[in-house]
Amino acid sequence: MSRRINFINPFGTTVYDSLIHETLSHYAMEGTTLDITHLEGCPSDMDYFYPKHFVENALYAAIQDAEAAGYDAVICGCCYDPGVRVGRELTNMPIIGPMEASLQLLAYHGRTAVIVADHVKACSLMKDNARLSGMEDLIVGYDVIDWYVRDMVNDTDAVAADVIEVSRRAVEKTGAEAVILNCTIISASYQKYLMKGGKPADVPVLNPNLMALMMAETTAHLRSKGALQLSRAAFYAQPHDDHFRKVSEITRKAWDATRPVRDQFF
Repeated sequence: MSRRINFINPFGTTVYDSLIHETLSHYAMEGTTLDITHLEGCPSDMDYFYPKHFVENALYAAIQDAEAAGYDAVICGCCYDPGVRVGRELTNMPIIGPMEASLQLLAYHGRTAVIVADHVKACSLMKDNARLSGMEDLIVGYDVIDWYVRDMVNDTDAVAADVIEVSRRAVEKTGAEAVILNCTIISASYQKYLMKGGKPADVPVLNPNLMALMMAETTAHLRSKGALQLSRAAFYAQPHDDHFRKVSEITRKAWDATRPVRDQFF
């Protein structure tokens, strides 16, 4: 059974694409075509909330385009899980958030976890996300490696070394049974280190990229067999009237019209 998965790097740059492809495509199931893409005309990172809104606007169009292109699932490739809920409203494909997938799959690695993020702002947001997901009681601590994504790609081995040290320290402090890495580029850096023969951390470490791929492949397969249905009764209700079509067209035109301005900043 073949399936097409689109991992969208939700950044306005190509610099992360090859790292994700190198560390993720190797783990795809037989029959999976995994395409790594990125966004155009938007910020190159989401370290702050303001650029995150620009990224999400671009993602909505990219998700709809992916469905039109025949993809079976989309991974919104950032642990902030940008655009995931709105993407589910807009399309019928499985839309996967790496952090949501990691929280859902934690039980297969351990009961409790500590989240290791890139910096303190991300760490703060993850506390909110854990609460919203209903997993707050199972996340027993948070820590950071104190890196930004724009720097990680320049020294992935150093990032991996910090993952191992911070994970050791965090587990020792909290008694957690597993670690969830809270950044797709942290995760790719650590995975690259492992693929080169590096010694893994002494505790189970969940790579959100792998968790998202697993969830995307599984849900895409189930949907192809008619065994997956997304409720449109309430939270993911999907309007089909002419008003919604017009709003979508106006929104996309407005986004495209801002491109010359955005290019000056991003």
